[in-house]
Amino acid sequence: MNQPSSPTLQQTVLLSAILALAWLLWSGLYKPLILGFGLLSCVLTVIVVRRMEFFDRETYSLQPSIKLLRYWLWLLVEIAHSSVAVAKVVLNPSLPISPRVVRVTAPSDQSFNQVILGNSITLTPGTLTLDIFEGTLRVHTLTDEGARALLSGEMLDRVGQLSKDT
Repeated sequence: MNQPSSPTLQQTVLLSAILALAWLLWSGLYKPLILGFGLLSCVLTVIVVRRMEFFDRETYSLQPSIKLLRYWLWLLVEIAHSSVAVAKVVLNPSLPISPRVVRVTAPSDQSFNQVILGNSITLTPGTLTLDIFEGTLRVHTLTDEGARALLSGEMLDRVGQLSKDT
């Protein structure tokens, strides 16, 4: 496992910009006092994160790339397909659900990839990541079809490909 190291100046600026942009978009308030509080909260967050050495090199290993863009597009399509499937189940008067919890082994020992996998599963309607522990994810699925799709390994393979060199 990688030893924690302080982020570089470029990584700190990137984190600051992402935090500030997210804050601006989510707050929707652009009065001077509120903007000042937002700036102060972003600066304090970055200072605390750096002092805690919260991020290591692994966190910054996922760089914007064609592979990442393809993954996001694939995930959007999967979310759309799952949304339709869940809507059909919910709108069916007999409510044909078959909930279950399945265990999925992550494709990598990198915790960042495990988080991406867990979040991708949770973003897909009909599935919810309950727990990630020692490379194993516990996932609740709404239907048997959702469990089979998850256990087929396509999402695991795609997440695993994100960290491989091109």
